Amino acid sequence: MQELPVINATVNNTETRVKKPDWLRVKLPIGENYKHVRSLVDTHKLHTICESGNCPNMGECWGEGTATFMILGNICTRSCGFCAVATGRPDPVDWDEPQRVAEAIHLMKVKHAVLTSVDRDELKDGGSIIWANTIKAVRALNPDTTLETLIPDFKGQWENLERIIEVAPEVVSHNLETVERMTRKVRIQAKYHRSLEVIRRLKDGGMRTKSGIMLGLGETKEEVLQSMQDLADNGLDVLTLGQYLQPTQKHLPVVRFVHPDEFAFYREEGYKMGLDYVESGPLVRSSYHSERHVIPGYGRSKWEQEKA
Repeated sequence: MQELPVINATVNNTETRVKKPDWLRVKLPIGENYKHVRSLVDTHKLHTICESGNCPNMGECWGEGTATFMILGNICTRSCGFCAVATGRPDPVDWDEPQRVAEAIHLMKVKHAVLTSVDRDELKDGGSIIWANTIKAVRALNPDTTLETLIPDFKGQWENLERIIEVAPEVVSHNLETVERMTRKVRIQAKYHRSLEVIRRLKDGGMRTKSGIMLGLGETKEEVLQSMQDLADNGLDVLTLGQYLQPTQKHLPVVRFVHPDEFAFYREEGYKMGLDYVESGPLVRSSYHSERHVIPGYGRSKWEQEKA
């Protein structure tokens, strides 16, 4: 899920200025830990989705010495209508990247690392070999570090997905991003049911599964609930729901800002559907609080305590 301050939104074909609600305001990145992490990222020539996706939580996460690393370059072969990552012809695969990522995680003393990537549809393996090599390299140098991997759909070429299952990161995430009706508009080269099949195949392979949905693009409450149920029916463990923010005027506009109370409603409904962890709020992004998502039962037990 991508994020930058909203510029404007088009509602009923009328250009109108949309004021960002107070609940979407965040602190600017500051502090020595933030500077230290930025220095490491620059020194090791690493790409982070924190920067490429303009994440509103970058100051908080980097200030705590954590980051989400984006492998396989910072140019994507897809052109999703919501995404701030550049689209175009990617650079050649950097086979030394897995070791550099592993070394950076070691230097940062990260307890839980998140890895994601651009889509590399031009590659026969979809980038899955680099994915597997990176996971192996991180584990070799950081045996106590847990891993979440936020992966693409590999165009439904399931032998590539198997490479991820074989190296078995603690959590494997693939974002649904939006409801079925809006998939073609929001994720031009993706398919709703193919993403659901990714989740199902991961679950069948013994993985702890995770996905995310953006809100505020024009979906209805009923459609959100249906997407949540579709994910639950396909074996999802962890779900994140957050507010979509428009990166630039060239991207899809924000149709509405979803109130925190509605996010709280979806959290409640997600647990009722049997999900193990539901992270739902305006500023929630895929890797926000991800160190908690690796723990089976953590979210559900907390919810049950609240209910009690």
